[in-house]
Formats: sequence, C-alpha cells, structure tokens
Amino acid sequence: MNPPCGRCNKPVYPTEKINCLDKYWHKGCFSCEVCKMALSMTTYKGFEKKPYCSMHYPKTSFTIVTDTPENLRLKQQSMLNSQALYKEEFEKNKGKGFSVVADTPEMQRVKKTQDQISHALYKEEFEKNKGKGFSVVADTPEMQRVKKTQDQISNIKYHEEFEKSRIRSDAPPPENRQYEDEVQPSNPGQFSQPVRQMRPAPVAPSSGGKRYQALYSYAAAEADEVSLVEGDLILDVETIDEGWMFGCNQRTGQRGLLPANYVRPV
Repeated sequence: MNPPCGRCNKPVYPTEKINCLDKYWHKGCFSCEVCKMALSMTTYKGFEKKPYCSMHYPKTSFTIVTDTPENLRLKQQSMLNSQALYKEEFEKNKGKGFSVVADTPEMQRVKKTQDQISHALYKEEFEKNKGKGFSVVADTPEMQRVKKTQDQISNIKYHEEFEKSRIRSDAPPPENRQYEDEVQPSNPGQFSQPVRQMRPAPVAPSSGGKRYQALYSYAAAEADEVSLVEGDLILDVETIDEGWMFGCNQRTGQRGLLPANYVRPV
C-alpha cells in the first residue's frame, strides 16, 4: 500500500516519492510552507516537521532544548527548592545578628582579625594619651563640639562682664548720683558736696606730685587697680589716658589704676 503525501494526503507512488521529515511527499508537494517554492533534499530546512526555505525559516532567540516543557519544569522546581532553602536558612539565623554570608569561616577569621587590630590601636592611643589630663573618649567629635560650644559661651560671658565693668568705671555709681541729686549747690561756681561728712584730707607728702581726692567709692575690679573710699587722698597721680589715672591711695598705701571720673584735683 502506498503511503499518503504529507501535504495533500494522496497516495505517493515510488517513482515520485520523497522521504523527509518522517513523512512522504510528492515532488510537487515538497515546497515551502510560506512561499510555496519547490524544495529539494539539499535546499529545505525543517521546523516542527514542516519544510521551509532559507528566507522563511522561523528564527528564534532560544534553543529548542532550553525551552522544552521538561526543562521548564526542572527550572521551576529548582527555583522553588532554592526559595525553600533560603527561607529555612533565614528562619534558622533570624535574631542572631548576622547574615549567612557573614558567618562563613573566612568571614569569621576576617572579623576576628579586625577586632584584634582595633583593640591594638585603642591600646596604643590610650598609652599615647595617658597622663595628658584627658582620655581618648574626650577627643570624640561630639566632645569636640561640646568643648567648642563651651568656649563660645565663655567668650560671650567675658564680653558681657567687660561691658558691665566698662559702664561701671565710666559712670558714677547710682548711690553717688542719688546723693548728687539730693544736694542743692549754694553757689553754681563751686563744687557741690555730698550730704555725708567727708573725711579731712591728710597732709600731702613731700614728693611734690599731683594730688587728687576721691569723689565716690570705687571697688577695684582687677589686681592692678586701687579701691577708693569717698574722700580718700590720691598722691603722685599720673594721667594714663582719658578714662584712667595711676596714683597711690594715702589711706591704704596701695598703688595702681583708678578711674579719672571718680576723683578731682586738690
């Protein structure tokens, strides 16, 4: 019995039979599936047991072996196994503070070496700074910021104290200004005296320097200044600048600077 043709399904006789792609073909039926061009055993290209010419042969970006159902099933099975193993390892190591990669023997050795180096560096810094009055912790960026802030606050307080001291030295004290307001001068050309009794002026020394008398009490703010009590006699006075003089308090024997607007010449 003659086999049927792979295209027209009619019987194929031995004189015109072509055996190819597991089928039998008439010579006229063995043509390209797309353009119907006649093919031979040397010019055809088979795809899914169908003949094609070189121009219309289906082009794929993957191989038949990679995309077979069996390989797809194996690929999916491998992905499921990998996910199951990853989840199992994650649950096992959850809460231990390290990942699976960080717990390999090589990573443990590297971590131990780093700890030893860190300990050696810390000990070296401690020995280097021992006896200098501060610890290594005091040199952290946070402590440096605190130290800088404290320096700024100290500088601001210093300027505030300096301005207060300058105002206090440039103007009479409030109590002395009150005494001046209460005293009415009997003669505008004469100096007004406070209500309180002034101390008698002591006898001038034989040095012959300028003499001044304290109009108001003054408390020395610095070590090189002279404290005054109202009525004190100041000897050997020398003018330093517009606001300050240098002299000796006859009552205490102390020599130093005194504000010029607190005394008058005698």
